[in-house]
Amino acid sequence: MKTTITLSAILAALAFSACKESATTATSEQAIAPDPVLERFFTDEPIADARQITAVRATVKPGDGITLTGLVMGRTKVFVDGRASFVLGDRTTLTPCSDMGEDDHCPTPWDACCDSKEDLLNGIASIQIVGEDGRVLSGNIKGTKGLKELSKVTVTGTVAEQSTADSLIVNATKIHVGEP
Repeated sequence: MKTTITLSAILAALAFSACKESATTATSEQAIAPDPVLERFFTDEPIADARQITAVRATVKPGDGITLTGLVMGRTKVFVDGRASFVLGDRTTLTPCSDMGEDDHCPTPWDACCDSKEDLLNGIASIQIVGEDGRVLSGNIKGTKGLKELSKVTVTGTVAEQSTADSLIVNATKIHVGEP
C-alpha cells in the first residue's frame, strides 16, 4: 500500500508540468522491451462496455469494478519508470496537442497542455497493475503490447482503496491496446 501511495504522490507531482518541461522528457520513440510478467494482464480481445473517466468519476468508490477507455495522456510523463503504471486520459475532455492542427505545436503532444487544470484533474485516472500483496508491480509497462503515449486503451479493474475524489486510481486486471 505504501508503494501505491508513493506512486500516487509521484503522479500528482507530475501534474501540470505541461509543455514547459524539457523536450528530453519526450520518450515516445524510445524502444523498451516488453515485460513478460506484465504481458499476462493484456488481452488482444476488445473489452466491451467501457466508459469515459469523466462519466464515472463522481460515482465510483474504492472496491467498485470499472471499465474505462481513453488515451495514454494527461501528463508530460505518463509512465512511471520501473513500475507498472500509467496515466489514462479521457478523450472526450482532453485534447492531445497533436490534434491542434499544427505539426510542431508541442514536443510532448500527450500532455494535453492546452487543456485547463480542472479538465486535467477530472479527465485522468492512474492505472496500475498490483501484485497479490497490493503493491504496484515493478517493470516497465511502456512497450507492452505496443502501449505508448497516445495509445488507445481500455482497462478493466477495480477502483483502488487509495482512490479519492481528486485522484482516481484503478488496479487493472485486463488491458486492451487499440479500439475498445
